[in-house]
This record gives sequence, C-alpha cells and structure tokens, in this order.
Amino acid sequence: MRQRYEGAPTFRQFLETVRDNRDLWQQVHSRARVPEDLLERARGLEGSWRFLVLTEDWCGDGVHSIPYLARLAESLPTLDLRVLSREASPDLMDAHLTRGTRSIPVVMILDEAYREVGWWGPRPTPLQELFLREIKTLPQPERFPRLRAWYARDRGRSTLGEVLDRIPRTV
Repeated sequence: MRQRYEGAPTFRQFLETVRDNRDLWQQVHSRARVPEDLLERARGLEGSWRFLVLTEDWCGDGVHSIPYLARLAESLPTLDLRVLSREASPDLMDAHLTRGTRSIPVVMILDEAYREVGWWGPRPTPLQELFLREIKTLPQPERFPRLRAWYARDRGRSTLGEVLDRIPRTV
C-alpha cells in the first residue's frame, strides 16, 4: 500500500487535474475550515496517519467532503492526504463497496506502516440516512441541490468527525 500511497497525487496536485466541477472544487476548498474542536481532537491523535482517497472529479459527494479532509491534513504535520482515481484503482474500489456498489468517495485510513486500519465513505451517516429516506426518490435533477444544501449547512463537520472516529485510539 505504501507504494500506491506515495505514488498518488496530493490534494493540491489533484486539484490541478480536475476538469469536471473545477470551480466548485476550488471554491469549496478555499472556504473549507476545520472546526476548532475537531482540530483539537485530531491534535490528540498519537502517531501519524494517512488518508488515501478514492474519488473522481465529477463526484458531488467528493467535492463537498474531501476539501475538508484536505484542510485537516494541511493543518497538522501528523496527517497527510493523497487522492487516487476510482477508475484507475478498481481493486481498491472493489474492496470498499457500499451495499455492493462502487460509491465514492472512499477514505482509507492508513497507519504509520501504511496498513489500512479503517475506511469511510461515501457520505456522512446523517446525509446517507436522509438520502435513503427522502432524496433517493426525487427526480435526478432535484437530488444534487438537496445534497448540496445539506453539505452547506454541515460545513464538513460530519465528515471530519466520522473519519476521526475511525482512527484507532491507543489506551
């Protein structure tokens, strides 16, 4: 996994290659802030951690989640984030299916030895529950505005909290 991780682009390098939703990716990243309580929680983690993200530039959930994780990684020297294309990484994607589907983004959490210790995706639990309960039944053009509105209210808090929850704590 180390070789794949180290060969993957950083978030900033990924942004340079984005074609779909380029302005939105840059806009969300420029506005993304990590709430102080979650930053403190991340500062309390022991060791170094890596986030290996599977996504695509067209992914609406990715554009509203990954920039917040990138900001978190930019804030602490003990965190790092790299991005891989889902399409170029079918083996990794198939190992992280959501209810049997290739849903993205997927964030694999790697320890200092580049071992995967957990993963998160494709969207925060409260949004996934809302999606399954209400949004999924809407006509396709109405779905993305509802998802975007939820993400705008949440400001990355749920994504950050859920990813941090998946990092093992030592006792």
